[in-house]
Amino acid sequence: MKASALIADDEEPMRDMLRARLRDCWPELTIVAEAANGVEAIALAGQYQPDIVFLDIRMPGISGIEAARMLFNRCHIVFVTAYDQYAIEAFEHGALDYLLKPVGGERLATTCTRLKARIGQRPTDIAAQLSRLLGHGSAEPGRAYLHWIQAQVGNSLRMISTREILFFQADEKYTRVRTVQGEVLIRKTLKELADELDPDEFWRIHRSTLVRVDAIAEVTRDLRGRQMVRVKHCGEELEVSRGNTHLFQQM
Repeated sequence: MKASALIADDEEPMRDMLRARLRDCWPELTIVAEAANGVEAIALAGQYQPDIVFLDIRMPGISGIEAARMLFNRCHIVFVTAYDQYAIEAFEHGALDYLLKPVGGERLATTCTRLKARIGQRPTDIAAQLSRLLGHGSAEPGRAYLHWIQAQVGNSLRMISTREILFFQADEKYTRVRTVQGEVLIRKTLKELADELDPDEFWRIHRSTLVRVDAIAEVTRDLRGRQMVRVKHCGEELEVSRGNTHLFQQM
């Protein structure tokens, strides 16, 4: 997939390393320019109109966060930084992902997969999702639905967009979060999630299962007459409880 990117970091070795690893993960990606500070990043983004900007957060002049405020509706933003305390603020300012230095090849590959899925989507669409997250608008007046899930993975905090989630499923003391890339476990209960997620985006098909509506490939009946939802991208089948069969009235 053809796409263009700008790298902004005040340390040249870091720019070189990221460029090299991007070449390995995404050979078709064109690096159109590199910036050593936030002012240059904004100017070069205006000149080259890249699809993606990789932004360091701590840079002289204008920080990456401040640059993101000016760029978030013009390109997809990925923060690359040594400081994890900025994670929430980064997502609030429109970041599609947040990478900690030194950036590992496997983690960068995951980011590239997310970016490829978003290249056809306007950054303003993502900004609208973030506005709802921050309470600047929602399907229900005065209500801000959850659009990011925090998951502890080893020693790292991972931020997962609900757009990436196929379904949630209760698993004893935890809740299983299934995405195209794999799955993680979180401590938030299914009841809490059902109250916090947009009901137009996630349906509760069973007391133990919430599924993303546009992740449903088809609904069939098994030999016992139960409705079963087949989920896109992973092939798993999820049972629909009798109390929720009304969601699929045509079956």
